[in-house]
Amino acid sequence: MESLNALLQGMGLMHLGTGQAIMLLVSLLLLWLAIAKKFEPLLLLPIGFGGLLSNIPEAGMALTALESLLAHHDAGQLAVIAAKLNCAPDVHAIKEALALALPSVQGQMENLAVDMGYTPGVLALFYKVAIGSGVAPLVIFMGVGAMTDFGPLLANPRTLLLGAAAIGIIGGADGPTAIYLSGKLAPELLGAIAVAAYSYMALVPLIQPPIMKALTTETERKIRMVQLRTVSKREKILFPVVLLMLVALLLPDAAPLLGMFCFGNLMRESGVVERLSDTVQNGLINIVTIFLGLSVGAKLVADKFLQPQTLGILLLGVVAFGIGTAAGVLMAKLLNLCSKNKINPLIGSAGVSAVPMAARVSNKVGLESDAQNFLLMHAMGPNVAGVIGSAIAAGVMLKYVLAM
Repeated sequence: MESLNALLQGMGLMHLGTGQAIMLLVSLLLLWLAIAKKFEPLLLLPIGFGGLLSNIPEAGMALTALESLLAHHDAGQLAVIAAKLNCAPDVHAIKEALALALPSVQGQMENLAVDMGYTPGVLALFYKVAIGSGVAPLVIFMGVGAMTDFGPLLANPRTLLLGAAAIGIIGGADGPTAIYLSGKLAPELLGAIAVAAYSYMALVPLIQPPIMKALTTETERKIRMVQLRTVSKREKILFPVVLLMLVALLLPDAAPLLGMFCFGNLMRESGVVERLSDTVQNGLINIVTIFLGLSVGAKLVADKFLQPQTLGILLLGVVAFGIGTAAGVLMAKLLNLCSKNKINPLIGSAGVSAVPMAARVSNKVGLESDAQNFLLMHAMGPNVAGVIGSAIAAGVMLKYVLAM
């Protein structure tokens, strides 16, 4: 009888809390969106599955060694940690003290927990290596750079202003940048921010068209833009190098993201390292995407996700995305006031850095007004500019927020 009771007590179901049950449902919803609705499946599927693993009771796959110690509620061990932090020997007081402690002190407490026999879960290790170090978003940016063609932007440099007008971090729908920045500034909000960013990327075809149509007339949507000039190979090779030097010298905090992006693009355009370029565009970015998604899933736990600020993040994110879309369209209309060669305002909405989905939406809405007006290549200019703008915006935020 005692053995049966021990078996029952060891079942995860017996320890399933309300918060964990809700997060399991949230994770299943993400999996459904990825598989059934094909909403950003490359990220939402591993994020959703990571959320499932993180919320299995008693498994501790997303817990650090210190979090495992706190979950174990051993009075003697809690007393040792509390003595180091000069706080009361209870879990709540220790968590508050850790939140205020320096990263070096937090690291010491983690090492102390390891010395006491606790080990971090596999998802916690993934998070530490992939996001805690900042490596995964940077590698993905390198892959995005290797897949990006700056030709449309170089052929029509004015579209850089459309990308600049449309950028805000979550509002720009740039997943890797949002993850990189939140990992540096607010790791506890990472799960909500990542889910918001990739959800908006998936919902671009639903969110943008009503805003685009509300801000443009039928005549404006029918504007046909002049044919783009041919961009030379020399220009394409020089652009990432010059871009990096100009931005990094003025704003060093933007160098990591923009540096990886420009390096990936230089590999593509140089034509002398095709094997490396192919690896970055395919195998490497796919592998890193898996670990990035699982790492984000590690943050989909009740005490971090089921908070009032999560709803605020989702609402502010969609508002920022709408404002970014509108700003790009309005900037295009402003440029038309002082330009002989008119810009179709629809391509302004592509200034958000959801590549290439936002450009496709611009093209689709344009075709609804004129079946022969193909805007895709024109829209890729502001779309790529949005990626550059989001990296620079991230650098500005890192510089000024960390300095506060």
